[in-house]
Amino acid sequence: MANFSLFRLGRFIRSIFVPTASIIAFSCLLTYIFVLYQPTPGPGSVQRIGWQSWDVIQESTSPAAGAADRPPEALDSPATGGVPEGVDWWNVSTNAENTIDTASLPLDVWDPLMQHDTGLSEIHITECVVDPWFVPYIASDICDPATTKEDDALKELKVLPDKETPSPFSSAWHKVAHPVSPGGQKRYLWYKTDKRWRDMTDAERRNDIITEIDVFFGSDDPWYGFEKVDLAAFDGSGGVEPVWLTYRRGIKPPPRAPPLHFSRDGKFKIMQVADLHYSVSVGECRDTVISPCTASDNLTSTLLGRMLDAEKPDLVVFTGDQLNGQGTSWDSKSVLAKFAKAVTKRGIPWAAVFGNHDDEDGASREAQVRYMQGLPYSLVEAGPKDIHGVGNYVLKVKSADPSKTHLLTLYFLDSGSYYSDMYKWFGFFAPTEYDYLRQDQIDWFMQESASVDAIERPYHPDGAKDLGDIWKRQAADQVIPGSRRLAKPNALMFFHIPLAESYSAADVDPKTGRALDRGISDLEGPGAAKRQAGFFHKALLQALESDHLAGGHIPEVKVVANGHCHLTENCKRVKGVWLCFGGGGSYSGYGRIGFDRRFRIYDISDYGETIRTYKRTEHDEIVDDMVLAGRGAPSPYEGVV
Repeated sequence: MANFSLFRLGRFIRSIFVPTASIIAFSCLLTYIFVLYQPTPGPGSVQRIGWQSWDVIQESTSPAAGAADRPPEALDSPATGGVPEGVDWWNVSTNAENTIDTASLPLDVWDPLMQHDTGLSEIHITECVVDPWFVPYIASDICDPATTKEDDALKELKVLPDKETPSPFSSAWHKVAHPVSPGGQKRYLWYKTDKRWRDMTDAERRNDIITEIDVFFGSDDPWYGFEKVDLAAFDGSGGVEPVWLTYRRGIKPPPRAPPLHFSRDGKFKIMQVADLHYSVSVGECRDTVISPCTASDNLTSTLLGRMLDAEKPDLVVFTGDQLNGQGTSWDSKSVLAKFAKAVTKRGIPWAAVFGNHDDEDGASREAQVRYMQGLPYSLVEAGPKDIHGVGNYVLKVKSADPSKTHLLTLYFLDSGSYYSDMYKWFGFFAPTEYDYLRQDQIDWFMQESASVDAIERPYHPDGAKDLGDIWKRQAADQVIPGSRRLAKPNALMFFHIPLAESYSAADVDPKTGRALDRGISDLEGPGAAKRQAGFFHKALLQALESDHLAGGHIPEVKVVANGHCHLTENCKRVKGVWLCFGGGGSYSGYGRIGFDRRFRIYDISDYGETIRTYKRTEHDEIVDDMVLAGRGAPSPYEGVV
């Protein structure tokens, strides 16, 4: 019989208790972190950068705000409250379509859309060793600097090497204790405080005090309304981009785009910009004879500016892959700050859709939409939240006369990025199959199309108002006897990844017997998604100009404009719908030696009746000039839908 031993009993109890207690303790810790510890930050919490000025002033979104920052050619636009030459209506102050709902923006994080008037008063810098993305609430407690608001407002910022001081120096200068440089030579941030906010004039509050600070990566210009501190926090080396502190003085809301409209003589021009592939860096040249070729993003912006000056479009549409992704656009905001710079500097309204690379790394599509809405002259919309993708929206182009007649519809859809039946697992499994337009997007488009009212076509302005005889003569010239009808306006559609039908057999022109297919399409393989929900047949061929039997089977959407395939730039008609590619326009995206970078133009005239397209190359050649709809176009498709 074994002898009873207290030592053996204790060892037995310990062998059970220790792992059990460890499991219970670990479970309690996880419960605390992910269930119980869920604080809701508010103005009373430890302040973060940006909280010092969380109040939003309503006048920052007024039409006149920021007029001093607009380009000279845009000062007579409706965004300033005036009526530009050639247009007889609008008042942007009552145009709800182009306002930003600042009440919905978060107050505890930096956001370029926020316009503060209270200014910053003190700066602290801390080093964080815990990634805030991994454990956001714990990291915020560890990393957020404990700040106490001073009475004086910030007036000036400087970054200086260690042991240097601002010159001329005074007691108003304050040195932040922690260096701003990530390594190597230590650099410190100095800030100068001025008189109290309540002692300032309105002009000083609006224009002089520093209201926001941000970090910017790369060598390009900072976000709209921001300035760089003279010396970088980090100069960049070994493939690491420079790091800058940037700041905004006063209130600088971006100028809003005017309502889209035809000119008095019935013209409206759209430039499509496809596949810029910009990075945080200045970019790397690909497949070009330019030598030496450096800073491809900058070269592309220069080329785009030249194209804009030559064409003078009324609207620019970016059709996806504005960001290169692929590990090079990890700070989306720094890339978005520059991709539309050539357009915004010229005061041209613009819209955009997403491509498959835009959110590969960096910010989500939802965040990028808000950033793009914070840029000048943006018409980008997020679209319905319950529809697949981000950026399904509609823009309408109206007449310039007081009737404001809807003459052209522009549909924008998000064709997604990649589709997969499996989730990513720690980065080992990633989808490689291109996404496609889903059934809910078909339903959304059909609903939007059904809401478009028919107009009397061809449209001619009402000369009986106060517009003189010139419009009466134009109206007489453009009315074709027996051609007047009630029908929806013509429409164009923009999305990134092409449909499978873009590679189907083209319609044949009955007059010439030739296929209606112009342009280059044999330099690369098909870029359509393998899966389809039937968007072409269930949406494009079902949304007709008119539901009346006498209207035939003429689709409402005359043209679908895609990007995605840089070496494919043909325009093909399939069952009455033109499927057109933009062609690569960027030195930062893949190309081919001998294949010029190019941009597609849609020149629309006769108040929306005639749609003409062509491409302008980097050598200023006009290629494949053709009429897609209206006067001079091939006969409408009469096949059975």
